[in-house]
Amino acid sequence: MNKVDKNGLKISLALYDFINNEAIPGTDINSDEFWIKFSEVVHELAPINKSLVEKRETIQKKIDEWHLSNKEREFNKSEYITFLKSINYLVAEQEDFEIETANVDEEISSIAGPQLVVPVDNARYALNAANARWGSLYNALYGTDVIPGKVKDNDINRANKVIEYTRNFLDDSVPLKNSSWKDITKIQVNEDQLIFHKDNGQDKLKNNNQFLGFNGDKNNLSSVLIKNNNLHIDIIIDPSTQVGKNDKASISDIIVESAISTIIDNEDSVAAVDAEDKVKCYKNWLGLMKGDLSTSVEKNGKSFIRKLNPDRKYTSKNGQTINLHGRALLLNRNVGHLMTSPSILLREGSEIPEGIMDAFISSLCALHDFKNQKNSRVGSVYIVKPKMHGPDEVAFTDLLFSKVEETLNMKKYSIKVGIMDEERRTTINLKECIRKVKNRIVFINTGFLDRTGDEMHTSFEAGPMIFKNDMKKSTWLNSYENWNVDIGLKCGFSGKAQIGKGMWAMPDKMGIMMDQKISHPKSGANCAWVPSPTAATLHSLHYHKINVFDEQKKIKSRDKAKVENILEIPKADRPNWSIEDINKELENNAQGILGYVVRWIDQGVGCSKVPDINNVGLMEDRATLRISSQHIANWLHHGICNKTQVIEIMKKMAKIVDKQNNNDPNYRKMSDDFDNSIAFSTACDLVFKGKLQPSGYTEPLLHSKRLEKKSLN
Repeated sequence: MNKVDKNGLKISLALYDFINNEAIPGTDINSDEFWIKFSEVVHELAPINKSLVEKRETIQKKIDEWHLSNKEREFNKSEYITFLKSINYLVAEQEDFEIETANVDEEISSIAGPQLVVPVDNARYALNAANARWGSLYNALYGTDVIPGKVKDNDINRANKVIEYTRNFLDDSVPLKNSSWKDITKIQVNEDQLIFHKDNGQDKLKNNNQFLGFNGDKNNLSSVLIKNNNLHIDIIIDPSTQVGKNDKASISDIIVESAISTIIDNEDSVAAVDAEDKVKCYKNWLGLMKGDLSTSVEKNGKSFIRKLNPDRKYTSKNGQTINLHGRALLLNRNVGHLMTSPSILLREGSEIPEGIMDAFISSLCALHDFKNQKNSRVGSVYIVKPKMHGPDEVAFTDLLFSKVEETLNMKKYSIKVGIMDEERRTTINLKECIRKVKNRIVFINTGFLDRTGDEMHTSFEAGPMIFKNDMKKSTWLNSYENWNVDIGLKCGFSGKAQIGKGMWAMPDKMGIMMDQKISHPKSGANCAWVPSPTAATLHSLHYHKINVFDEQKKIKSRDKAKVENILEIPKADRPNWSIEDINKELENNAQGILGYVVRWIDQGVGCSKVPDINNVGLMEDRATLRISSQHIANWLHHGICNKTQVIEIMKKMAKIVDKQNNNDPNYRKMSDDFDNSIAFSTACDLVFKGKLQPSGYTEPLLHSKRLEKKSLN
């Protein structure tokens, strides 16, 4: 690929042109000055970045050696903790403090609700996610299994069940004084109050403060805006629609505030391995920051242009104009510290640390938003930083962001940081990690899959790990989830920053989600991840039932989680599993690995819905790949299974994955030629070379094999 020599850097021409011709114009940045300062900072920080990554391996080697030297002894947790302190894996906790982050948008500080995560390299997905701030509750209920039964067009019975469900929701969230929303025949505004007509009289809201505004004439409304737990509900009144004309109150839809924030992801859900891929990602982010991203969409045989939704406007009950943000607040998840990118080469010929490049370019693009305020209204750019190991790496991120701010003439602490609490060394030192960024922290989030992957890799030599499903009931995991909330609240997050929880991985199982995911707001989390706009709309109902900030007050008084419980290693002391159970676990892992990897390698798709062994579609990304590959690698290492057994299972499951993709015209079967399938060999390498992968990460192998595949195209 053509490269441009500039200030000691060799920059891919596509990236150089993008920055000079698209990202910089419209900012106050001088192109020549940018490249001078950028080069200085990159050459200053790259060696520090490298040393931090090397430190991970040094620490891991010491932990492996400790487990091996104590293999014949009964595990002594007290001795283990002392050892972890001696190698500075577990650092001393310092005095209490509270975060001091300023200029934070309300979507992060004071609104609790769903958070979408979406790959940045797909413009359509990114736009859908940004526009998922508001969603039709009628559509979400009608088209999913929350309402039991088969989904058919124009099913009156199903429609009636949807309406009944929404009326019950309104009764719970915005109750009337003396009746049910099911009874009303008309809604009007009288002075500053809503008047609800019914067959035998009138009624009012139990709490009129929930009524904010309306559209249309007071006596002939087109919508009513109400609020509960700081979330808006827009009741659409339109007797001309099919639904509205059959509703006695002429209500045609209930629009609920859904995805309050969205993470635009450059990391686990994206397959970006070279300058071509990275520029595609950066362009979409730039379009979101400028507010002009659009894409052509085909639906039901028709083509149309999708773009960002405008703000929503209402008349307040006092006659003023209400302007509500029409889009989710967007955060950008950069990559971590590990990977480098061939997009830019440094003086000595090494690749640029990809995380440094991401920080500069995502912030440069965000300068456009500082002018138009279509995303942040307080002058902040939100960067989620994944896969950091301990306080030193968090401190490096703070240093990096400070250097970016200086280079781009941004106010100090304009760049906010979200910490993914998904590596063991960060978890147990979370308070000290937060301290390092106390002026820019806006987010901590637990990630079960990556965190379990790191748990397995860190304790690889301790013994064979328990079954994946058993992890969810394990001591360390439950303590970890509570610890994250406890530390966040102790550090003053409530009302200032997000405490988040992980992804719902079954996008077709919304009924189960509605039963289970209410546990996240109950746990004190003011946001939790969902895989789709529909899931965001449905999950938002949980935040109407649960006032998260009230829950946080209760949680502050509970007994705090203990670090010694987090350090409970999830190994099987005396594994006596049947060959049938072992093979079933291996098959489930193998299917997930192969179903994900084949799309990553062959098509560059970083996030896929992959059927599990029971044919349930699961959202897979690199985090799910990490846990599955590390699990098999661990079992191989400890003799629970053998290489021949695993290869046979991999081939068996590859044939099943091939069949599952029969309808994809771009799919190339692995089973037609196992020996020459790059995708199949990658999946095998992730398992058989799993112990050798840094921290058990999958990126190094995936990137090298994807580049190999791209070179053949």
